[in-house]
Amino acid sequence: MTTTTATTSTPTPTATTTAGVTKNAAQSILTSLNTGSGVDTASLVTSLVQAQFAAKTAALNARSTALTTQISATSTLKGTIANFSTALGTLTGGGTLQTQPVSSNASVLSASAISGAKVGALTSSITVSALASAQGARSAAIADRTATIATGTLTLTLGTATYNADGTAMTGFAAGSAPAVSIDVGTGSLDSIAAAINAAKAGVTASIITDQDGKAVLSLKGTTGSAQAFTLKADDGASPLAQFDVGVGSGTLTGTAANAQLTIDGIAVQRGSNTISDLVTGVKLQLNAVSPTPVTLASTRPTSALSQAVSDFVETYNQVYASAKSLTDPINGDLKTDPAAKTLLRSLQTLTTKTLTSSATAGAPTTLAQLGVSTNRDGTLTVNADTLGKTVAAYPDEVEAMFATTSGNALGLNSALGGISLAASSSLFGLGASSARYTKAQTALATEQDKITTQSDAMSTRLTQQFSSMNSKVSAYKATQTFLENQIKAWNSSK
Repeated sequence: MTTTTATTSTPTPTATTTAGVTKNAAQSILTSLNTGSGVDTASLVTSLVQAQFAAKTAALNARSTALTTQISATSTLKGTIANFSTALGTLTGGGTLQTQPVSSNASVLSASAISGAKVGALTSSITVSALASAQGARSAAIADRTATIATGTLTLTLGTATYNADGTAMTGFAAGSAPAVSIDVGTGSLDSIAAAINAAKAGVTASIITDQDGKAVLSLKGTTGSAQAFTLKADDGASPLAQFDVGVGSGTLTGTAANAQLTIDGIAVQRGSNTISDLVTGVKLQLNAVSPTPVTLASTRPTSALSQAVSDFVETYNQVYASAKSLTDPINGDLKTDPAAKTLLRSLQTLTTKTLTSSATAGAPTTLAQLGVSTNRDGTLTVNADTLGKTVAAYPDEVEAMFATTSGNALGLNSALGGISLAASSSLFGLGASSARYTKAQTALATEQDKITTQSDAMSTRLTQQFSSMNSKVSAYKATQTFLENQIKAWNSSK
């Protein structure tokens, strides 16, 4: 299993304290008033506005920073558990943890496990005496594939047929249960006829082959199986379309429809395809050649892979658990009050004791704890290699079932972890809902910050106007004072 590493450490921002902001603003005011050259109106207004809104601004900034951190933390944790679930799903779906069928002669018969199905122990002998084949037919050569031959319809019928000794002609035909298909050939050119047959999707495909003389030949191919023979007939026997008829007494065949024939453990069977998935439980057989020599079908157990999968799961679990535990730490955790994050942590903690298979075998393991996976005091997991090895060797089917895909075992580890991941991402009660809640709160804070900005701008304008008026009056008083002082000096000098 690919290790999923999550980085959950988020630096804690240092917010400017309300007292500090207020102190700085007050000091600025005092400095402005203490200047010897008069009041610095611009600096004084700025300081007064800051002092007025410092406490609320600092509180909003701190809350906004905290919400940003929480949004990031929920996204990180949600992604971490999702990656863990995906990695496990990829591992269980890859087939390496599933008993694999083995053919003694893959050139004659190859075998593979069907995903999600239980294979079990195999000891079968299979002899392939005939491969499934498909009926084929060809037309006479046509000089111009785009020229109109005739318009009208062809009728395609599927069923079973008999053929002459060399398989070049049909000697008998019995229609199957599927209804015949009427095919309108459109413009009636060879290209149009082939396109119409393919568009009907009735089990016969058409292609046009250019021969050595540069002429075009219509080639028809059915699907394998004796019940997939076909006839093609022009509705108007006098139409030039009749040259494409395929059936008893008409058409040139290039192949015959037949079933695959094989013997498994002394029992003769037939199938309509060379790919067979309903003969050996959990196994897909691919017939490749005929051979009088029996092929042995056996199986191999993924004992080492299962043991390694348990170890890899525990290693990855510990990384994910550490991330969740850090984020929900009751003192320093960014999500210490988040209910969804706490629920996720509790769900992870129950995985070792959760029933993962419904095995009825006496003494068979049904939980990770019974495989030798134990929980440490700090919540992380460890594996007892001896217990695990003995359990896998004694109960390979049950351990394999624990790691089966969701379709193969709805109680399995893959299903359990997938459920935890799905709940964590829920927009109704999971981390998705938490993220939406934090985002909404952050939007509301932005609105509050906009209001403060508007109020501070209004206060700044008002104070600027007031101090401007004051400065004008002070200037007038100083002008009068200067005039009077000059008059007094003039009186004194005239005495």
